[in-house]
Amino acid sequence: MINWRKSSYSGGGGAGGQDCVEVAKLTGAIGMRDSKAPETGHLSLPATGFTALVARVKRDELDL
Repeated sequence: MINWRKSSYSGGGGAGGQDCVEVAKLTGAIGMRDSKAPETGHLSLPATGFTALVARVKRDELDL
């Protein structure tokens, strides 16, 4: 069983503050998914890729 948890940075905008990203430690990777639609699957990144993604988000380097 995968133990998903909400990111500590989730819940900002959106309808009622329900915009949530969940993360989980997977075998050899970190998983991310939308808590509002977990049945749609998840994104799996190697730990180094996840760390790089978080660093880019913190530096506001992504065009979202």
